[in-house]
Amino acid sequence: MLQKCKEDQQLSISQKNLTTNIIQMKEAKCPAEELLKSIAGKWKPQILKLAIDNPIRFNALLRQLEGATKQAIATALKELETEGILSKETIKLKPLHIEYSLTEKGKKIIPLLQQLEDF
Repeated sequence: MLQKCKEDQQLSISQKNLTTNIIQMKEAKCPAEELLKSIAGKWKPQILKLAIDNPIRFNALLRQLEGATKQAIATALKELETEGILSKETIKLKPLHIEYSLTEKGKKIIPLLQQLEDF
C-alpha cells in the first residue's frame, strides 16, 4: 500500500530582519515518488534492463543505446550508482575496464519496471 505523501509548511518570522521565510518540512517521504525519481530519465530504465542478466560496460552501453551520448550515459550511470541501484567495479585485468552491476536494491526494482512495461 502506498504511503500518503504530505508536505507541511511552517511560517517563520525573523524579528531581526523582519523577513518572512517559509520552511517546508516533510512529514513523510513518498516511497513511490522517491523510486520513480531515482529511475526517471531517458536512459536509466534501458540501462537497468541491460544489466539484468550480466554486468555491463560503458562502451557496450554506448553501442546498444542508439542515440545516447557519452555524457548522457555517464550521467545516468553516476546517478544510478549514487542512488545505490548500480555498483561500479574496476576490473584490473588488461585492458583495465569498469563494469556496472545491479545491487540488491537494483534487483528489487526490476520486477517493478517490468510491471510498468506491462501497464
